Amino acid sequence: MAHGVALRGTVIKASCGKGYFLNLNSNRLKSVPEYVSRFPNLSVLLLSHNSISDLPTQLQSLRHLTELNLGNNVLREFPVVLKHLDSLRKLDLYRNKIDVVSPDAIGNLGNLVVLNLDHNNIQRLPPEIGRLRKLQHFSMLDNKLEELPGEVGCLKALSELNLNYNNLSSLPEQLYFCRSLLKLYAARNRLTNLPEELAARLVLLEVRKEISLIKPSLPHYPELNDLLSSSKCCTECHGPFLSTWVECVHFVSLKKEMNLRSRLTIPVRALLCSYNCFRAEGPCYYGVEMK
Repeated sequence: MAHGVALRGTVIKASCGKGYFLNLNSNRLKSVPEYVSRFPNLSVLLLSHNSISDLPTQLQSLRHLTELNLGNNVLREFPVVLKHLDSLRKLDLYRNKIDVVSPDAIGNLGNLVVLNLDHNNIQRLPPEIGRLRKLQHFSMLDNKLEELPGEVGCLKALSELNLNYNNLSSLPEQLYFCRSLLKLYAARNRLTNLPEELAARLVLLEVRKEISLIKPSLPHYPELNDLLSSSKCCTECHGPFLSTWVECVHFVSLKKEMNLRSRLTIPVRALLCSYNCFRAEGPCYYGVEMK
């Protein structure tokens, strides 16, 4: 059941169990109306296609906000007040004039699942981007990004990353640690190559598929075939990789693991692809990091 309340030409809707929804899209607004902060139970706030240049500090009262759309406005920096909205799961800031991303603000949005910064003027991202451990979809299409911080490797949940139309000349090796990454877009940059480990992993994952566009082309690239032939399988995550991060051992009970009568516990060689796998719950691994 939904309820509507007319308010200055807008409508606030509340659905049972889903919080409040406020749509102020395309209202020719130059600032966020003062009355918005009077609804602390807002869960969705839509403010796209206006002329908003700044966000009032009063918005910090919207602690239950899970979705905020500020796309197509005239914001010049990543709003600092957002650091208080730690319930946000989806944030749209596309088509603004943002050139600075506040480390303090973005570092406190640990519940974000979707972040859209398309069509801005951002040259750099702060290392605090690595704190967004739940981020799955991250898009920075058409910016001026010159460097991607290595901390993106901490984004273990990231499945899609769009970096098309930027000024990147390289990608960090740490992208390899984004184990959930399925889609990487990096066209129209200044890239001359991809990190070997990352590129190899993407190819190795692709050729494992029953239907693969890459697999039929491999015979035409003997050097690539030789490289891929040296791949290994991680003992912990079972994913393919080229460079062993650590070679170690874990101990196996012959009676428990192999259904033998012997009570012996023996060391078994293990190859791991990352620190994340080394620290995973389950077997205790013992080894020395390879440099």
